[in-house]
Amino acid sequence: MIRNTVKPKHPATWVPTLYFSEGLPFVATATVSVLMYKSLGLSDAQIAFFTTLIMWPWTLKPLWGPILEMYKTKKHFVVATQFIGGIAFGILALSLPLDGFLPYSLALFVIIAFNSATHDIAADGVYINVLTTRQQAQYVGWQGAFYNVAKVMSQGALVYIAGKLELVIGITEAWMVVMSLFGVMLTLLAIYHLKMLPSGGGANGVQSRREAFATFWQVVRTFFQKKYIFWGIAFIILFRTAEGQLTKIVPLFMRAAREDGGLGLLTSDIGIAYGIFGAIAFVLGSIAGGYFVSKRGLKKSILILCILFNIPDVVYAYLAFTQPESFAIICGAIAIEWFGYGFGFVGVILFMMQQIAPGEYKMAHYAFATAVMNLGFMLPSMISGYVSDYMGYKYFFLWVMVATLPSFFVAWLVPFKEVQKD
Repeated sequence: MIRNTVKPKHPATWVPTLYFSEGLPFVATATVSVLMYKSLGLSDAQIAFFTTLIMWPWTLKPLWGPILEMYKTKKHFVVATQFIGGIAFGILALSLPLDGFLPYSLALFVIIAFNSATHDIAADGVYINVLTTRQQAQYVGWQGAFYNVAKVMSQGALVYIAGKLELVIGITEAWMVVMSLFGVMLTLLAIYHLKMLPSGGGANGVQSRREAFATFWQVVRTFFQKKYIFWGIAFIILFRTAEGQLTKIVPLFMRAAREDGGLGLLTSDIGIAYGIFGAIAFVLGSIAGGYFVSKRGLKKSILILCILFNIPDVVYAYLAFTQPESFAIICGAIAIEWFGYGFGFVGVILFMMQQIAPGEYKMAHYAFATAVMNLGFMLPSMISGYVSDYMGYKYFFLWVMVATLPSFFVAWLVPFKEVQKD
């Protein structure tokens, strides 16, 4: 008898790169685009609205998530969407010097978003199907860390490069280079994952359109039949509501002139603040948060995670009221906020994995959960520019602190199901 001697890939060889590749296009669409359009001359309200509007695919992905359960392997979709993403970023770079670049670039960001949302469904499917419950808890910190390493790579190193190049070769050309770099990184990751990524499980055998339609409604029905599901939905919506308001406005606040209430930083300064201080703080916070939850359990940790996720947002109110000229103070405040963000973010990820996803359709139900979470993040983001323009930066950041209160209540009250050990 021939035995299969192929050893399974160690999670450390693919979890970090998988979630780094998941983070790159999301951050490029959600945050880096904000700074790009700011440099290209759009208003704060336009930027907040348009760069949130193009994020709808991450909320709509449950509509096609069940289809991915029917065909090929999870790995197939991961690698294919990484290659497609690399090509799309290259075309985006070429669109920037065109007359009337805005509709072209926004359309390409929508394509990138749909492609990336599909990638996320398949990537999360690999993670959930391959790892045991204990491994999920052990590696959730690494998952969150490298997802957000992509965030600080994008907002840090690549934004720094853009800021420096703006002064040398011009604004449009600088952002052409940066968008091309996004494409190159995704292509290299696709090549790596061809070799290193586990399959994540194959198709579930559904063949006909009728069966596919029936499967879709079965996925939807079983999602809403889960125990405590409406408590779970309330939790994952409210957990990131305040963060959704901050995400669009913080980089605009940092770039805004001091006489307009901002910090007056250069694009390259923001890259340094995020790429060095934010990166180190976030990685430490994410890893610490993952091990904290693996020791205590999610139920005993959830309120602490929520507090650490939200309370550090007060640093932006401090920066808005004091407008410190010291770059070290600004970087220190960012490091405090990002450590708390990294520590607390593992809470909502692990909650979705262990309290909502388990069942026959793990991948599709996790996609539903992340879509609901993104809705709670996206709707406040879409109007945040108008709110900030009306209130001014100082009172906007005070309002954000008030907006964190519902997340504390739901974290305190949310009921938990028993997690099956495997």
